Amino acid sequence: MSAVEAAIAEVFAQAGARGFLHAREVGGGPEVAVGADDPVVLASVFKIPVAVAYAREVAAGRLDETARTRVGRRYRIGGIGTAGCADDVEMSWRDLALFMLTMSDNAATDVVYHRIGQQAVDRLLADLGLRRTRLIGCCEDLFASVLADVGAPEDADIGAVFAGLTPEQTGKLAVLDPERTSSSTPREITELLDAVWTDRAGDPAACERVRSMMARQIWPHRLSSGFPSDVGVAAKTGTLPSVRNEAGVVSGPDGRRFAVAVFTRANSLAERQPAIDAAIGKAGRLAVDHLRKENP
Repeated sequence: MSAVEAAIAEVFAQAGARGFLHAREVGGGPEVAVGADDPVVLASVFKIPVAVAYAREVAAGRLDETARTRVGRRYRIGGIGTAGCADDVEMSWRDLALFMLTMSDNAATDVVYHRIGQQAVDRLLADLGLRRTRLIGCCEDLFASVLADVGAPEDADIGAVFAGLTPEQTGKLAVLDPERTSSSTPREITELLDAVWTDRAGDPAACERVRSMMARQIWPHRLSSGFPSDVGVAAKTGTLPSVRNEAGVVSGPDGRRFAVAVFTRANSLAERQPAIDAAIGKAGRLAVDHLRKENP
């Protein structure tokens, strides 16, 4: 382990977590790797490949992104965006995709996912050779696995179920096991990001659509927290009990771009983990600064 990788591992340890990181300059070059080939739980980072698959469908003319659709009762599970609305919501496909990436709207994600289908996502992963990245479905499927694991009824409130679990029950959930849920490796996620930022993931218009949406993410507390305001961060978070993730591309004022994927597992099940959130930014900053020095 290099000095910078040891320093990054120490940042995670001091925050009370184990961290997994891969960083590389877009287009190739040196890397920083801390557990970069270990399997990790994606949580909502899985919405990046869903968004890319969606954008490819739009670019291919198989989906009119201005057409409108309805987010109904089935998807109202609470939380951010349309998932937390009290009533049905009608929106365009492109606005649903925007909500999916910018605020991690679970309902918007599932409506988009059900429209494009699992095959579109699998085809993207196959095209890019991401053999260790797999999605078992959308948010609905992930939450259904939690209810099944604890024997709760299908219509149970997922938030209340999580709140009522013991630490032992939580630790046994399939949704927290990369062998049994949507998972990848940090290295494969930076490969996906590199493909989006170099127009290899699909038609250039599709890749630009994803880049622009990710650049509008509203959460500043993880990867963005490690960088000054003149550095752009286009990224997607992911959160589950003990899981805090973020993956994205950091763009400096000089035009250089770095793909960074950070995944963590906390030692605690506390709902709020500000030290780990900040550690994601600190680790990302250490990695990017090192890559700049290695390849000035």
